[in-house]
Amino acid sequence: MKFGLGTKQRMTQVFDESGRVQAATIVKSLPLTVTAFKGSEEEGYTSVQVGAGEKNKKNIVKAQQGQFGKYGNFAVIKEVRDVDAGELKEGDKIEVDTFKVGDTVQVSAISKAKGFQGVVKRHGFKGGRRSHGNKHQERTPGSIGATGPARVFKGVRMAGRMGGERVTVKNLKVLQIDKDTDTLVLSGAIPGRRGTLIEVLGVKSVDSKE
Repeated sequence: MKFGLGTKQRMTQVFDESGRVQAATIVKSLPLTVTAFKGSEEEGYTSVQVGAGEKNKKNIVKAQQGQFGKYGNFAVIKEVRDVDAGELKEGDKIEVDTFKVGDTVQVSAISKAKGFQGVVKRHGFKGGRRSHGNKHQERTPGSIGATGPARVFKGVRMAGRMGGERVTVKNLKVLQIDKDTDTLVLSGAIPGRRGTLIEVLGVKSVDSKE
């Protein structure tokens, strides 16, 4: 299983062997501890549960203290579904070096929240004409209804909250790994602001022959 949690740091540039530059994002990896396995018929799915970070014990509910206390006072608990746990056991550690340079990964995180936005910013609408006499109509959505049904259909693109959603970006490459500082350098951009919790899931290993 190749899975990691980290926090988004910043974007940078990485030059490959041929001298071509590539946009990249630095992720500060969090050491993980395997806390439980799920897979019974009652649960209905299989997963590996991991804990990361550290939290003041007084801020952790007693149920979680009893469940995870022997492994640590974790700030984050996550489940990784439908993965091959291999030889992992409860209490095992997962470090940043579980990944290798060249691995293909997918990243999931909560995107930046931008509040209530209009259709021009949220959906890229053109807006109205800027000609003389067209007052207060530059950023309006236009017609939203239908004459016959006399109602607004579901799914019409309108103003509303923008961002703040879980976004998954696929087919990213691991460009660099630094075990000393627990950092990963991933190709391209990933969702979220600096400090956002990032989930990194290995899709294809560089060692695989497929």
